[in-house]
Amino acid sequence: MRGVIKGVLAEELENSLRMKREYEEALKRLPQGCLALRKIRGHKYFYLVKRIGKNVKYIYKGKISEEEIKKYEEAKVMRAKYRKLLSQVKKQIRFLRGSLRGKEAI
Repeated sequence: MRGVIKGVLAEELENSLRMKREYEEALKRLPQGCLALRKIRGHKYFYLVKRIGKNVKYIYKGKISEEEIKKYEEAKVMRAKYRKLLSQVKKQIRFLRGSLRGKEAI
């Protein structure tokens, strides 16, 4: 029979695993890469910078609208937020699994 505290910890572990899946799915939905601005002879040109395997690729986007620039900037902020939350939840999962590993009932 599982103790009360272990039951609460097991429930918290399930919630943390669910949150981890949600954060990973949210990261996948965001557009990949970020924009890099290059000024060539006074004109602004944008490149999409993304990592493919171990290589970094610069994909020419040309002159793009302010809306698209804003979309990539927002995605950059959200990606950082989700990565931080994902890191925290992974630490929490590791702690909870370690706590539940014990044999005695609490």
